[in-house]
Amino acid sequence: MRHRKVGRQLRRTSEQKLALMRSLAKALIERGAIETTEAKAKELRPFIEKLITKAKTGTLHARRLAGRHVQHRETADKLFQEVGVKFATRNGGYTRILKVGHRKGDGAEMARIELIEG
Repeated sequence: MRHRKVGRQLRRTSEQKLALMRSLAKALIERGAIETTEAKAKELRPFIEKLITKAKTGTLHARRLAGRHVQHRETADKLFQEVGVKFATRNGGYTRILKVGHRKGDGAEMARIELIEG
């Protein structure tokens, strides 16, 4: 039974899933929008929104907490200096998921996740 087990497994171990979320979050912060499978986009949404909420405060403690997941220095700087400031007055809902269609190779549902205009 999977009572109280939240989230998708994505056919990965917990370490692999965390590495995937970190790399997707890095790409989303750098580019502003990425195209991935629908399941990965839905799993990425709470992960990135928690990072943006930390970036809004801008404290050293928040930077260190976010640094656990955004380990690239330039990406972390962009998260705190641009993205966090952009959403300073917004109380959540920083991302949008748009369905794109099916991937040609295997028919997987594709989605575009993007940061909304603050």
